[in-house]
Amino acid sequence: MVAAFLDMDRRQSVAEAGVAESHELAPERNLLRQWEPIRQTCYHAAEGYLRLAHTEPDQELASTADYEQAIRRIGDATRILDEFYENNRGHLEHMSALAQTVPQLAHRVRADAHVALEALQAPERAPFAHYRSVRAAVESLEAALRSLDSARGTGALRTDAHTVEEATKVLRQALTDAPGRQSEARNTVASVTTRLNAVRTRTEGLPPAFSALLREFNAASSADLSGNAQQAEVLLERAGARLDEARRAVDNARPELALDLATEVRIDLAAAEELVDSVTERLATLRAVRKNPEAKVDEVRFRLRDAQLLAVQRDLTAEWGSVLDAQLDRIDRAVDALTGVHPDYWAYVRDLDAVSDFIAGVVDRMRGRADGQ
Repeated sequence: MVAAFLDMDRRQSVAEAGVAESHELAPERNLLRQWEPIRQTCYHAAEGYLRLAHTEPDQELASTADYEQAIRRIGDATRILDEFYENNRGHLEHMSALAQTVPQLAHRVRADAHVALEALQAPERAPFAHYRSVRAAVESLEAALRSLDSARGTGALRTDAHTVEEATKVLRQALTDAPGRQSEARNTVASVTTRLNAVRTRTEGLPPAFSALLREFNAASSADLSGNAQQAEVLLERAGARLDEARRAVDNARPELALDLATEVRIDLAAAEELVDSVTERLATLRAVRKNPEAKVDEVRFRLRDAQLLAVQRDLTAEWGSVLDAQLDRIDRAVDALTGVHPDYWAYVRDLDAVSDFIAGVVDRMRGRADGQ
């Protein structure tokens, strides 16, 4: 019985160590839940054995049946242990092998990280130590090392080791990229300067375009654009000030700040261009509609006929026929409103665009309804 107990205990220790490693390294496998009832079976078998093995001299000797029952329980527990281990042998052995490599992994990445950090002290790297990308990489790596040093358990140690490994790569990449940042910043500032000048030139055409809108069309057609010139000027002034800051940042060897400022300048320039375009495009649109108002309404009527045909083809006339027919009235009202010495062409365009958008939404719903049936 002693040999059977010791054999069971040895097998239990091997399996339990593998399960613990699995729980640390691959918790999604959920092997601990399967293991728990098996472990309890082993403990109960061990309790029976130990009770018999430690009978006091003055106590009544156990019966043969008690010994047979204890041996049987040990045998049953051992069999269950073996079944569990065989069913999970590949995974458990892999976890054990993996667990053995984790301390070496942690040692290697820790040493590699310190080499990367010490590289910052080299004379050729010192000028880049204040770069934001380098500082951020250093801070992340130092935080990862602190977490690795305080890690408890194989799983946490392995996770933190990989985090240190990735943080070390980020730092090395930041140091690799650093020498080219200054040149990149200079080129970017030069490019943005060219674009700023181009947008300023375009903005000079905004007041004449807006004046043409007021001269040629109903005042309501451009009321929403009345502040575009002033807004564009504000944006250009801010862009110019930021570009000056970017130039100073380049001169002071702060290329990453210069690149950030250049990005902000681009955003302002894009907004200024949009203000210019909204005026020039409005003028072009109204002139085209004034020249041929029928083209706009014909386009919308064509879309309406297509939608009505789709409703018939998909047997959806009962649901959508009257809704589409009602758009004819909206089109007629838009056309009827286009009267007077200075017709409101912009209201005409907006009304017809609204009808067109509504028809497109109905078409999408009809297609979705029919496809879903």
